[in-house]
Amino acid sequence: MITQKKPNRTRNFLELWNMSFGFFGVQYGWALQMANTSAIYEYLGANPEQIPLLWLAAPVSGLIAQPIIGYMSDRTWGALGRRRPYFLIGAILSSIALILMPNSSSLWMAAGLLWILDTSVNISMEPFRAFIADLLPERQHTQGFSMQSFFIGSGAVVASVSPWILTHVFGFNNSPSATEGVPFTVKLSFYIGAVVFLSTVLWTVFTTEEKPPQNLKAMQEANENKSLRDKFGEIFHLIKAMPKTMKQLAVVQFFTWLGIFCLFLYFPPAVAHNIFGAVEENSSLYTEGIEWAGICIAVYNGVCFLFSWTLPKLTARLGKKMTHSLCLVCGGVGLISLLWVEEPSYALLSMVGFGIAWSSTLAIPYSMLSHIIPEKNMGLYMGLFNAFIVIPQIIAALGLGAIMDYFLDNNRLLVVVLGGVSLLLAAVCIHGVDDVETVDSDSKALELQVTPS
Repeated sequence: MITQKKPNRTRNFLELWNMSFGFFGVQYGWALQMANTSAIYEYLGANPEQIPLLWLAAPVSGLIAQPIIGYMSDRTWGALGRRRPYFLIGAILSSIALILMPNSSSLWMAAGLLWILDTSVNISMEPFRAFIADLLPERQHTQGFSMQSFFIGSGAVVASVSPWILTHVFGFNNSPSATEGVPFTVKLSFYIGAVVFLSTVLWTVFTTEEKPPQNLKAMQEANENKSLRDKFGEIFHLIKAMPKTMKQLAVVQFFTWLGIFCLFLYFPPAVAHNIFGAVEENSSLYTEGIEWAGICIAVYNGVCFLFSWTLPKLTARLGKKMTHSLCLVCGGVGLISLLWVEEPSYALLSMVGFGIAWSSTLAIPYSMLSHIIPEKNMGLYMGLFNAFIVIPQIIAALGLGAIMDYFLDNNRLLVVVLGGVSLLLAAVCIHGVDDVETVDSDSKALELQVTPS
C-alpha cells in the first residue's frame, strides 16, 4: 500500500480551512438526506410500516462501500492524489442524486435514489477522515480536526433549517400539491444542496495538494500485481484480525445506532403527526411539522458541535467509558421525554440531550480505537468500524415495520422513544469494554472525530 511521507510543515489558517471546506458540502448533503427522506416517502404515499424497508438501501450501501472505499483510498495514487479522487467522484454522483431524489415519481424510485445518494456520500466522506492525518504534522492534528468538526456541525445545521428558511425568510410556498407531492421548498433545498456539495468539494480538491509517497513506483507495481481476488482476500484477512476492542465496541455501537436509526426513520413524521397534530401528509400542517423537525435536527447538531469542545476535558476527569455512558444517558432521556412534549418548542429541549449523545458518539468510540489501529490500514479499519453501525440499521429496517404494525399501532413517536431505550442499553454496555489507553492521552485521541453514514 502507499505510505505517505510524514508531514512536517506547519499549515496556516487558510490552508486548514481549504482542506476541510469540502466536508461542509458532504455534511450538507447527508443532513438533507437524514431530515427529509422519510417525509419524501410519506409524500409519495408510504405507510408508516413501509418506511424502515424503504430506508434499507442506506445501511446496506454503507456496509458494502465503507470498508472497500477505505481499503482503496489507502492504496490509491493518481493525478489528483490519494484521497481527492474519491471526494470528487462521490460529490458528482451525490449532486446528481440530490437533484433527482425530491422529483421521484414513485416510492421505489425514491428508494433507489437513496441507495445511490448514500453510497455516493460514503465515497466522499470515508477518505475525508484520513485526509487531515495525511497532510498535517501531529502537532496540528487538533487544529485540523477541530476545523473539520466546525464544518460537520455548520453543514448539518444549515441543511436542516434550509426548508424552514426558504419558507419563513424568503417566502417560498411550502404547501405540497396533489400532483407533485413534495413541496417546492424541499425540492429547492435539495437543489441548493447539490450545488453546495459539489462546489465545496471542488474547492478542497483544487486548493489542497497531496504529495506523492517516496515509494510510489514500488507501491504501484505491487498493487498492479494483485488480482481482485487477492485484494478481497487481504480485506477479509484484515477483518479477521480486527482488534479485540473493536469487537467489544461493536456491541455498544449496535444499541447506539439502533437508537439513532429509530430517530432518523421516524422523528420528522413523528413531529408532524404527534406534536403538530397533522392527519394528512398533503397538508400545510404536516409540512410545518417537517420544517420544525428540521429546526430540531439543527439544534442537536449545533449542541453536538459546541459540546465536542468539552469532551477532552470530561474524559480527562471521568474517563472515556464514564463520559460516553453519561452522554448516552442524556440522549436516551432526551428521546424518551418526547412522550410528554405537547408544545413544539419543548422538543428543542429534548434535542439538547440527544445532541450531547450525538457528539460523544461521533468521537469517543473512535478515540478508544485510534491507538490500536495500524496506521497503514487506517482507512480500511475506520471504514469497517463505520460499517458495524449499519448492521443494527439493517435489522431495524427489516423488523421495525412489523413492530410498528402489530405492536405500536403505527405510532411514529413510540419508535423514537424505543430508540431512547436503546441508547440507555448502550450506556450500560460501554462499561464492558476494556480500557485501552490512559486518561492522559484522551485529548490526543479525541482529535479523531468522524461522522457515520
